[in-house]
Formats: sequence, structure tokens, C-alpha cells
Amino acid sequence: MVEFGKKLKRLRKQKHLTQRQLADLIGVQHTIISFYELGDRVPSPEVIVKLASVLHVSSDYLLGLEKKETVDISGLAPNDCGLVRALVDSLREKNID
Repeated sequence: MVEFGKKLKRLRKQKHLTQRQLADLIGVQHTIISFYELGDRVPSPEVIVKLASVLHVSSDYLLGLEKKETVDISGLAPNDCGLVRALVDSLREKNID
């Protein structure tokens, strides 16, 4: 679970969250986040789902079962979702050329 811990720490830092802030968001003590990041403890399935939700990634990505990071756009307005998809398509085309 060391890889899980490294990924958790990277994602937490990308969101500019302290261990305490992340712990508060998922309802655990801040020391637990440290244990997860160090690979000393394994989170329960329920905690993994909460972490994935707060960090806006899939549980599969967090666990290393999925290599690509996904972005949840379900909370955006339909028009904004279309803009995000158009931007992604444009960037993909740019990388192909």
C-alpha cells in the first residue's frame, strides 16, 4: 500500500489540503491520513470511496487499478460540461499533430 500512500499524498497536495483538512473532510483523525500516506494502515472501502470523492478521482485510480486520472465534471452546468469536453478534444488533436 506504499504506492497508494504516495498517490494519496500527491493528490492531497495537488488540492492544497493539509492532512488535518483532508481528515476533517472524510471524518477521520488527522493521524490516520499520515498512516495511510506512510503505508502503515490500509483504509476501509468506505474511506477509499470518501477519499476518491474528496480528491475528485475514481476509487480505481486511487487504488492503482486505473492508470488514467479522471476528472468528475458531473457538478458542472451542462453548457460547461460541453466546453470541458471540447477543450479536451482540442488538446487531444493538438497532441496528435
